[in-house]
Amino acid sequence: MTLVSGPDKAAVKAYLLDLQDRICQALAAEDGGAGFVEDSWVRSEGGGGRSRVLTNGKVIEKGGVNFSHVHGTQMPASATAHRPELAGRSFEAMGVSLVIHPHNPYVPTSHANVRFFIAEKEGAAPVWWFGGGYDLTPYYGNEEDVVHWHQTAKNACDPLGEHLYPKFKKWCDEYFFLKHRGEARGVGGLFFDDYNAENFDHSFALMQAVGDSYIPAYVPIVNARKAAAFTERERDFQLYRRGRYVEFNLVYDRGTLFGLQTGGRTESILMSLPPLVRWEYNWQPDAGSPEAELYEKFLPHREWLK
Repeated sequence: MTLVSGPDKAAVKAYLLDLQDRICQALAAEDGGAGFVEDSWVRSEGGGGRSRVLTNGKVIEKGGVNFSHVHGTQMPASATAHRPELAGRSFEAMGVSLVIHPHNPYVPTSHANVRFFIAEKEGAAPVWWFGGGYDLTPYYGNEEDVVHWHQTAKNACDPLGEHLYPKFKKWCDEYFFLKHRGEARGVGGLFFDDYNAENFDHSFALMQAVGDSYIPAYVPIVNARKAAAFTERERDFQLYRRGRYVEFNLVYDRGTLFGLQTGGRTESILMSLPPLVRWEYNWQPDAGSPEAELYEKFLPHREWLK
């Protein structure tokens, strides 16, 4: 980890608050029904945030877009487990995290997150990094949508380094993978962490590029699929596949673990969970069915861009 001085925490926070505003405005406009309800909270150990949740909209069954800025005198175990040299430092963590669960099974669930972390100690240079990304979880695969998603991600990264999209795409494939199931959660996108390459301005610009590209990546897919007709069969499959989302977030997700270990607000941390979900014992899709196609064509890792 490179030790660098001079990160602009105020600029990062201002960007994140504005990003939350812009994403909520765009998603509420696309939904055309319910708006986001804001719930501000304070963390007793230091910091707080504002959670915004949209429920039972015309398009979005449940969506949450959270901003948090927390700080403390001791790094949590989730952060020092792979970085023991940071034990004993104070920390600040800020970010925007969102999950959108649509009603229509033909509209994919999406997740996005951008974050900044800094650990400080008197007499030593601060240690800081950025992280984030976004991933798409379709229930019924559509290659046009997935290519658009990945092309938008690549277009966001390329101006800051053409090596970044392939690296972050691979990282996303590996991260959002349910090892106990032996399958991907969805069709991937971008994931990066511990990023402080070159200098603060470059790293901050990358986080902004990823954050700014989420709406152009997701809203056109929602717009194209939200009016698709579906039956109880498709809805049942959507609820079954949502179970994978729950399993990943509760077993593997770093953000969930960090939030719980730092005494974050539980309601905000778990807002990513879908409102309805179902599990079935040893369920298997019918051969040749659209449900089987998801497992055979879309969930296996592949390169979507030619």
